[in-house]
Amino acid sequence: MIANYGTHKTPAIKAWLARHPRFHMRFTSTGSSWINQVERWFGFLTGQLIRRGVHKSVQSPEKDIRNWIAQWNNDPRPSVWKKTAEEILESLARYCRRTAGAEH
Repeated sequence: MIANYGTHKTPAIKAWLARHPRFHMRFTSTGSSWINQVERWFGFLTGQLIRRGVHKSVQSPEKDIRNWIAQWNNDPRPSVWKKTAEEILESLARYCRRTAGAEH
């Protein structure tokens, strides 16, 4: 299952899927906020373990990932927001003002 994003629809991805018929794409609808939480979890995993790790075999990162997941599940913690909703909305408004009419 993947987010409904254009990079998953490129010719290279379509060709890979054609060569691997047991895999099927399942797109979430645009704006599916629950998948964002899953993506954030993978971001934590990537930032806290994978980018920092040094692995000399395939089994090494697999073991480390399983241990990290077990620790995460044994000591779950909620996300702590660093800014208030008002601060986030003001930041978004500044960004929109700054980029309004920008050509890409």
